[in-house]
Amino acid sequence: MNKSLMRFFVAAVLCVSVCSSWAQTAPIRLRFAHPHTVIDPLHIAALDFAKRVKAGTGGGIEIQVYPNSQLGNDNTVIAGVRGGTIDFAATGNPFFTGIVPKLNVLDLPYQFDNAQQVARILDGPVGRSLLDELGAHQMKGLAFWEVGFRSLANSRRPVLKAEDIKGLKIRTTPNPAHIKAFQLLGAAPQPMPFAEVFSALESKAIDGHENPPTLMFSSKMYEVQKYLSLTKHAYTALILVMNKARFESLKPEFQKILLQESLNAAVLQRDMNAKGEMVALAEMRKLGMQINEKPNVESIRAIVKDETRKIFIEKNGDELIKKIDALR
Repeated sequence: MNKSLMRFFVAAVLCVSVCSSWAQTAPIRLRFAHPHTVIDPLHIAALDFAKRVKAGTGGGIEIQVYPNSQLGNDNTVIAGVRGGTIDFAATGNPFFTGIVPKLNVLDLPYQFDNAQQVARILDGPVGRSLLDELGAHQMKGLAFWEVGFRSLANSRRPVLKAEDIKGLKIRTTPNPAHIKAFQLLGAAPQPMPFAEVFSALESKAIDGHENPPTLMFSSKMYEVQKYLSLTKHAYTALILVMNKARFESLKPEFQKILLQESLNAAVLQRDMNAKGEMVALAEMRKLGMQINEKPNVESIRAIVKDETRKIFIEKNGDELIKKIDALR
């Protein structure tokens, strides 16, 4: 073999070696979509999740976070994850209940008493079994984060008791339990994606909405709502999902890191929500909202709790409700 040919083969071998090495170390870039603003705890937790995953994988995975419905509304990003055009999505549990009806159990009015019970359920065997149900629908359920305990705001009048809710046009999630609860209370529930709520409130297409105070504050809904009552009538989990095929294509150590860091981020996000609620309430009060911290919750609970549970049990049985009740 002459020297020129030898040099050619050496160069070719070096190129293959270098290119192969680069291919093995080039980061896997993934997209993460959610509907909340950049100052909301969800976005902060998502950024922390991305940072920890990058560190844990030695730069092997890089996650780009897209907040504020940049990649589409709640239903659109879920469809994107199922179809593989979006890698991760985090949005409210009610937007998954049309796919996995059992998830409705988490949205039943007055289902949870406090944050400690929520953690026992969502981070334990009950929560994991519900997340695993998503696997049949092209999604890997990573963890439950949270939207939080929902309260009622509107632009027409103070809500002191159940009777004051009658006649209000209230934006709800598409969850059947939420819709039924407000029908029982005599309101007119209007399901819509979160991204459309502010404009609907501003135009008076609806009178009010029900969300956690932290989300009301981060979304500036105090600009179009005067009255807030801390009804805490339902808790809303938020599910972090990933495209199942994409998850399963990763090496096992990367899968393990994603699962662990998604749980760590859940703890961080819930803690931020808990600490942020008092701040949000104080700031919104300064900005002119009238806040009723002690409405007659029992008058609301008496109308909605048993009836919505009955409807869930008729469709799904009572096993999940019994498991949740046992962990109070």
